[in-house]
Amino acid sequence: MAHIPTAAEIAVARQALAEADPALARAHEQTPVFEWRLRRGGYEGLFHMIVDQQVSVASAAAIWARVVAGLGGVVTAEAALAHDIEHLRTFGLSIQKARYAHEIARAQVEGRVDLDRMDGLSDAEATAALVSIKGVGRWTAETYLMFCEGRTDVFPGGDIALQEAMRWADGAADRPNEKQAYARAEAWRPHRGVAAHLLWGWYGGVKRGEIAREEVIMGAAA
Repeated sequence: MAHIPTAAEIAVARQALAEADPALARAHEQTPVFEWRLRRGGYEGLFHMIVDQQVSVASAAAIWARVVAGLGGVVTAEAALAHDIEHLRTFGLSIQKARYAHEIARAQVEGRVDLDRMDGLSDAEATAALVSIKGVGRWTAETYLMFCEGRTDVFPGGDIALQEAMRWADGAADRPNEKQAYARAEAWRPHRGVAAHLLWGWYGGVKRGEIAREEVIMGAAA
């Protein structure tokens, strides 16, 4: 069962991050208290994350509603495998996502990856298990472990919004690439997942106009 990080745990981790890394101190000061983003896990959770990718929020919600209805109201690996690829596509899924629905389902029912019992695996082991499934990339695996299992030291370095917030935090001219983002986040162990939530919160607040940010690059106001 996923552990939901408490408000107190998040607050302690945020303070530790701000004290350990001045680059995060301003983000910490400007970003309001947030709750952990927790989603349903298991087969349903991973399949849902795949459905949500590369489409608008509204489109994803509409497609997912059709998936749930089409599978009889309960999204399980067995229910997905009871329908062929073409039938899954009638729910609004692309052929690729319909195939991934089967790939994930087979991994579950064959016991190659038990999505309901990953708590005995380390973060690295769990990530490796997830990316072994066709259609599940590293970003998907890491965000699944964060949002569906409540893991607090997982950092999806390939996330563009995180990379941009990291650029702001470091006052850099260029956004870090994925490799650089992972390397930079090493300083935030064992709270990298909290750092990700903090940076996402800061980024979102700035984009919505709720947080004022003065960008400084190489000592000059930009």
